[in-house]
Amino acid sequence: MKKIIGYFKDSYNELVHKVSWPTRIELSNSAVVVLFASIIIALVVFAVDFVFEHAMRFVYDNI
Repeated sequence: MKKIIGYFKDSYNELVHKVSWPTRIELSNSAVVVLFASIIIALVVFAVDFVFEHAMRFVYDNI
């Protein structure tokens, strides 16, 4: 039981004193970067799907 209590004390100590938490501004900036990256990736996937769909229609309509 002492090992479990020691583990939780050490974990708490590390979270409070050793971890550097990001500021609200850093979190906001990271969220904006993730949002734009997600939109760009979605647009790329849409474009590839659109081109592939039309290429397959061209191929199969001419058979």
